[in-house]
Amino acid sequence: MKIDDTDLKILNFLANNSRLSYRQIAKNIGLNVVTVINRMKKLEENNIIIKYGVNVDYEKLGYDLKILIDLRVAKGKLFEVENKIAKHRNVLAVYDVTGNFDVLIVACFKNRKAMDNFIKKIQTYDFVERTETKLVLNTIKENSLLF
Repeated sequence: MKIDDTDLKILNFLANNSRLSYRQIAKNIGLNVVTVINRMKKLEENNIIIKYGVNVDYEKLGYDLKILIDLRVAKGKLFEVENKIAKHRNVLAVYDVTGNFDVLIVACFKNRKAMDNFIKKIQTYDFVERTETKLVLNTIKENSLLF
């Protein structure tokens, strides 16, 4: 499916507020409602829109510590380790990456003890060779589209 500027405008509106109605999107873009409905259905059918969701302010829920963990995994066990880590309730994202490490984990915690327990736990997993943890001090930009 070829994406044009109109599709990108629809995606941008949805990225900022996935609860907008077809009518609200159509009004903001200057299209009729039927056109917006048809385009969104095509975006869904082509798995460009995968799901609709919500962005959560984890700090307001008491999860003040956001960390990034770089992880090196023994050869051949990458997906096994990633899938195990991805099941942890504090883990927001798990990425395959290039460079000195194999995996990047993004996680949030309510306190240092919970964070410490998690880090020590994953360091005991079979095939985890090394970790490096970074504490996020401030978030400047997050959850935006590229266009």
